[in-house]
Amino acid sequence: MTDVSVVAERGKVSQPKSILAIDARTRRRHAAEARFRLMGKIAVAISILALVGLLASILTNGLTSFRQTYVTLDIYLDPAKLDKQGNRDPEAIAKITTFAYAPLIQKALTDAMAAKGIAVEGVNAKRAVELISKEAPATLRQYVISDPAVIGETISFDLLASGRIDGYYKGRVTKESAQLDRNISPEQLLLADELKQAGLLATRFNWDFFTAPDASDTRPEAAGLGVAVLGSAYMMLIVLVLSLPLGVAASIYLEEFAPQNRFTDLIEVNIANLAAVPSIVFGILGLAVFINFAGLPQSAPVVGGLVLTLMTLPTIIIATRAALKAVPRSIRDAALGVGASKMQSVFHHVLPLAMPGILTGTIIGLAHALGETAPLLLIGMVAFVRDYPAGPPEGFFDPASALPVQVYSWTQRGDPAFVERASGAIIVLLVFLVAMNLTAIILRRRFERRW
Repeated sequence: MTDVSVVAERGKVSQPKSILAIDARTRRRHAAEARFRLMGKIAVAISILALVGLLASILTNGLTSFRQTYVTLDIYLDPAKLDKQGNRDPEAIAKITTFAYAPLIQKALTDAMAAKGIAVEGVNAKRAVELISKEAPATLRQYVISDPAVIGETISFDLLASGRIDGYYKGRVTKESAQLDRNISPEQLLLADELKQAGLLATRFNWDFFTAPDASDTRPEAAGLGVAVLGSAYMMLIVLVLSLPLGVAASIYLEEFAPQNRFTDLIEVNIANLAAVPSIVFGILGLAVFINFAGLPQSAPVVGGLVLTLMTLPTIIIATRAALKAVPRSIRDAALGVGASKMQSVFHHVLPLAMPGILTGTIIGLAHALGETAPLLLIGMVAFVRDYPAGPPEGFFDPASALPVQVYSWTQRGDPAFVERASGAIIVLLVFLVAMNLTAIILRRRFERRW
């Protein structure tokens, strides 16, 4: 009897298993994979829901800031009040304060109500003019100063409605809440409805939100982003001019020319650490060095630009070095093999191929700097600024604000209209950030090369 027959008799010969057969171990592995995929889908769904909720909240509160309520009146610019000498001297006209323009607006409103047959019990001429923003006399004054020839004429002028009237047509103010509000009354809201039916009051797109400067706490309807947008543009220009050449030059040296020793290792570790330093630390550094030591003015774009440059440099250096490392070594060797110098191989071959990654890292770094608030607060850019900074280079040293700081400032004010303005400013900031990131993606896909 052979050994096989003996084993067969004992029943110890097992049939080979098929690789297609699913055993208990395989089922456990498949179950674990299914659970992991489910957890990933749940995480993605939660992230999307959180993002949708955040965007919905911002859009719900902020989209109304792009619309504003105006009162249209035919205003007679009385020379007896605005130009008593009658010589249309711009300097003399500029000395006329807003107190001289307020009665002209009140008379125009009273005449318009009389012409339309509008009258509401309990609302006299003084109470009626409260429907118009306190910013209106200053706006009319600026118009006359810019063109003194209009004095003596009757002009059709769009005046800002007060914040409460604007909030009434945006759902923030109701007739019930007006009974408890000392700044508005239900009768005034009724008068606003009468003016709207008569075509004297309308809500339309608010271009001034993008161009007007900030306003005081009592005039939220006049607050705009003009100074903040200009200040952010000046700072981004400074950051781009300083951080891009410095970051790229440092990256090229460290990646292509620097010897590998302890000193360069120390530099690389410190660059990585600086990229993780909280932004407020850079604000403290800017306050100590650029303002207290160097004597640069507070709330100036040049200081903000310098601080954001220090904060952006590590990001650009890390991104540029990664782009340089992505270029195959064979390209360098081929350039050196045909007689090119080390510098020629880097600047004629490696750097052009790495440029998409460099541009992407630079734009992402600029977008990060555009949204920073903490370092700008420490250097005084939270100050209330009404005047536009001058053109470059003088404007770099003029007081200015920035978009994220403007959002912070508006959220600290008590009037609900400023919360609406803050949400609108967040939308504008997000549009800028999305545009910059889309630019980075387009540049990468446009210039990216495959090896």
